[in-house]
Amino acid sequence: MADSKLIIVEGPQGTGKTTTTDFIRYYLPYTNLYRLYGTKDSSPTGLLKAEKMYQELLNYIETLQNCSINLLFDRTFFTEENYCRLGFKDYSFTEVYNTLVERLNNLDFDIYYITLYLEDTSLFEERLKRENKATVKYANFNIDSSIKQQETYLQMADEIEKKYKNIKVFRVSNDGTPEELKSKIIEIIGEKKG
Repeated sequence: MADSKLIIVEGPQGTGKTTTTDFIRYYLPYTNLYRLYGTKDSSPTGLLKAEKMYQELLNYIETLQNCSINLLFDRTFFTEENYCRLGFKDYSFTEVYNTLVERLNNLDFDIYYITLYLEDTSLFEERLKRENKATVKYANFNIDSSIKQQETYLQMADEIEKKYKNIKVFRVSNDGTPEELKSKIIEIIGEKKG
């Protein structure tokens, strides 16, 4: 029986992943936060690098099952699949992705998959202009790109929800204030204990 949470937060740039994961990290006791950026290799050899990296990540996560430690991820292999579906990379990741999601589904954690999105997509313009935003050389981040990423993330959330019963899927709009976002997250992960 799972005694820890595994929380994955995904979404396009500008939807508040950093803010959300920082909040969860300090709100939920005994939580380790990981921020992943994938591999910069967008050529077909990048597929092998990505596959190895994410298989090893799941091996690592498996060793932490039932250790009473919550694991929190700001992006994982879902981002890789999203970028590949949108043609940012010169390979298909779908076969590897399906294997990874199946492994994730079978882990002995209380698993949460949170997709952040903006109902008002005009907010992307303001949010993408902020300083200190990460840049990815192979992906051109702009409003249109973020909207397409968002549509793909929401489609992926639908697919996961239909196929994988051990993964709790949540779609969280982040158009409002930070306090509104925090309330939504607390409703999902539960009140703080300990």
